[in-house]
Amino acid sequence: MIDIDTRLRVGRGIAKTETEASEVVFRTLQQNRGHQDKPPSTISDGWGGIREAMVQIWGKVPEYKGRGRPPEKKRPQEGWKYLQVIKERDESDRVTGTKKKVVFGEEEEVLELFEDHTAYVERTHLTMRQMNSRLIRKGLGFSKELVMHRAAAEWEDAVYNLVRAHKSLRVDLTGPLNGRPGRRWKRRTPAMAAGLTDQVWSVQRLLQTVPTTNT
Repeated sequence: MIDIDTRLRVGRGIAKTETEASEVVFRTLQQNRGHQDKPPSTISDGWGGIREAMVQIWGKVPEYKGRGRPPEKKRPQEGWKYLQVIKERDESDRVTGTKKKVVFGEEEEVLELFEDHTAYVERTHLTMRQMNSRLIRKGLGFSKELVMHRAAAEWEDAVYNLVRAHKSLRVDLTGPLNGRPGRRWKRRTPAMAAGLTDQVWSVQRLLQTVPTTNT
């Protein structure tokens, strides 16, 4: 899962089904990314079990009002925003257009918040396959063990966020307030755009950094 504004990869889910993978991502966002009470505004294509995963992680069982059978299933809450952009295809399976489906939230508000495509996440999926051969379809470099697959995915995410400068995030240095002779652009990584660091990391620095977790 990526943040549209910064292109930062904020969560990753590896599981047997898309619903289970979505739950892994959302649990990370809930526990470690500041979304304890509700999911972030989300856009996706029409695949996967994102709706079900949202309800499972952030949904609440309605309060019992004393009549009938007590409710047992979790339900979505107010303030959620989730849009699906579903591809329409012809008989030859070629994409002919898209349609938007507001799953959670007020329709006008949700449509104004998001663009009518999922190009950002589709592009990062392509980048993942280019940087990690274990994800190439019909290739021989697939992972034989889950632990190694997770390790490769974590490493690729770290390189993407901290080491790989993103062209669309660069800052123009030729303006009246930023003029610097001999240099037009300031390169930025997703982590820099998100304010997590102030410089492009090298692979050496990444390898020498010891990650810590709060206990």
